Amino acid sequence: MSSNNENLAMQRIARLVDENSFMEIGSLVTARSTDFNMDAAKAPSDGVVTGHGLIDGNLVFIYSQDASVLNGTIGEMHAKKIASVYDMAMKMGAPVIGFIDCGGVRLQESVDALDGFGLIYAKEVAASGMVPQICGVFGNCGGGLSVVPALCDFAFIEESKGRMFINPADAVSGNRAEVCDTASAKFQGENNGCVDFTGSEDEIMARIRQLVCMLPNNSEGDVYTGSCRDDLNRACESMENMKGDPRYLLSQIADGHAFFETKADFAKNMVTGLFQLNGMTVGAVANCTEVYDAQGSCTEKFTSTLTARGCSKAADFIQFCDAFSIPVLSITNVTGFNNTMCSEKNLARALARMTSAFANASCAKVNLITGEAYGSAYVFMNSKSIGADFVYAWQDAKIGAMDAVMAAKIMYPDAGAEEIKSKAAEYESLQDSAAAAAARGYVDRIIAPADSRKYLVAAFEMLYTKYVQAPEKKHGTR
Repeated sequence: MSSNNENLAMQRIARLVDENSFMEIGSLVTARSTDFNMDAAKAPSDGVVTGHGLIDGNLVFIYSQDASVLNGTIGEMHAKKIASVYDMAMKMGAPVIGFIDCGGVRLQESVDALDGFGLIYAKEVAASGMVPQICGVFGNCGGGLSVVPALCDFAFIEESKGRMFINPADAVSGNRAEVCDTASAKFQGENNGCVDFTGSEDEIMARIRQLVCMLPNNSEGDVYTGSCRDDLNRACESMENMKGDPRYLLSQIADGHAFFETKADFAKNMVTGLFQLNGMTVGAVANCTEVYDAQGSCTEKFTSTLTARGCSKAADFIQFCDAFSIPVLSITNVTGFNNTMCSEKNLARALARMTSAFANASCAKVNLITGEAYGSAYVFMNSKSIGADFVYAWQDAKIGAMDAVMAAKIMYPDAGAEEIKSKAAEYESLQDSAAAAAARGYVDRIIAPADSRKYLVAAFEMLYTKYVQAPEKKHGTR
């Protein structure tokens, strides 16, 4: 145990882990450089506290930067301490949690410090897909250091003091900090695509503890991370009333109504997150057209289209789940693609990434169609065509090439209103319904919304032992 409980870096660790479980490693390490009046006595622990502890009995490895020592800057020994944490975590198969509060590169150590940056990046890349990596930003995280949380699986930023940036706000061309603070937690959470949550330090600690308890410890770990006291056959009433908000649907389906959303403020029209079914951790990727508050009032609306940001968000999350063999549930309610100039520049590649992620994933994959599923946008959302193991559809779901009325107008351009209405009804019956898709084998079962939980529990239980032989290739290119 470390006796130095006064510095903020140690206090943060103590608030995260189980009481008296943290064991510090490398407390006597100090900077080696003495250039520019550097003195080892002025750099206790070289500005970073490292060690291991427990979170609800789960082993975790932790590093926490100490801004009171040389402003938390990264030097040679500072980086080596963080690297040693990663080495131990990979040996033991346990998550790595990093707390960043840093003034950047230590100028007195120059290229030695830069080499330290590279060492940290290399260890993050080596650990990626082997053990979960979680990062909390509680102070400055600028320049090259901002890549550290971006390389992690999950990142959290403290809402008032957390600062994440490549370039300071005033250095961004055409911008001033008072106009748009691009380093703020709010801006980064909404725009950079790697921030999962912004809030107070206490809220972040609680979220990290919850996350660690839901995740497998490593890529060989079990997805059964908890026990279930919830009724496996519990009916999910009123699901169809707020089907546009998958957060509500997932909370209704989940054990104990608990859904852990990731990247909550980024690309809100695509929802990703984790929940549990009978104690099994499951990842969710879902189209979102509405957002409801705690009182059941609709606060935001989105078109039922795929966007570049939403597809990239989904692709990253699917790849994470597959790396740790976490099964994936997709909830499909989509009619097409976002039609903006930005989408035309970025959407095709983002769609390719999401399609590749779904198709390549060997974890269990189930698709639940809750609303409209039209055109190739439906195909991209974990359809049977690209590898879903099971596809369920609610009774009133629409599945087809396009809306029936639009299809009728295209096929019968000279028809009157009555004929269009008749042909649309015929098209919907023959080509545009869940029943029509099920008749062709594209839907495995049509279910009532209230029965969603019990069918999904059964599906993922059956798929628990799924095994897919990987093709003989190095890796895909998307």
